[in-house]
Amino acid sequence: MAQYLKTEVYENGIVRVIIANPPVNALNSDMERELNEMTERLEHDKEARVLIVTGAGEKSFMAGADLDELAARDRITGREQTKFRQSIYDRLSGLPVPSIAAVNGYCLGAGLELILACDIRIASDNAKFAAAEINLGIIPGNGGTQRLPRMIGQGRAMHMVLTGDRIGADQALEWGLVTDVVPQAELGKAAYVIAEKLADKSPLAIQYAKDAVGHSLNMPLHDGLMMESYLHALACASDDKSEGVSAVKEKRKPAYSGK
Repeated sequence: MAQYLKTEVYENGIVRVIIANPPVNALNSDMERELNEMTERLEHDKEARVLIVTGAGEKSFMAGADLDELAARDRITGREQTKFRQSIYDRLSGLPVPSIAAVNGYCLGAGLELILACDIRIASDNAKFAAAEINLGIIPGNGGTQRLPRMIGQGRAMHMVLTGDRIGADQALEWGLVTDVVPQAELGKAAYVIAEKLADKSPLAIQYAKDAVGHSLNMPLHDGLMMESYLHALACASDDKSEGVSAVKEKRKPAYSGK
């Protein structure tokens, strides 16, 4: 049984994972293994439609890594651990189901890197974000220097990584780090509303759209357009496309099969 990740599964295929490591939900090696197991399960879960990730309580989503473990890390274990955590976050980013980060409170270091691997990010109005590693004499190691510039631009990412300064929810919204800010009490509901909307879409179309947008910044425009065209063609050959078109014409809710 997981110690640090509490999982709730709803009838409509929405999976909610709560990071629970009081007092600040710091990432440690055991939680890292639980994250790895969770993403591996979701890769093969045919019933799952959407993943929501949030933190327990109102104080913190994930306030970085466990400092005692970090103190013991050397150049060998530093390389090993960051490679493993990068692989976990890569798997999270590449899941066939969409992921929503519902960010409550502090989202620092490894927590910031985790939400960068999610597809959609919303925040409570008390959320604080930082690439705080520079304040510990190190740099991000779980994808922060690579995903953050792609998300908010190189200049803003450089500022965050070099200063370690915290930014609030409104600034995160202005910079495009999150797409919505809501009161703390409404965060869970707001994430679930988005999840319900995604759960009603074609699973195949969601997966193809994730692939196309996710790779858009990693290839030349011509190659990206070619990839988009092929993925569109695959979607056109699916039962879900036939169902979607029929549902719109018949003015009813579609019943997608994921085929």
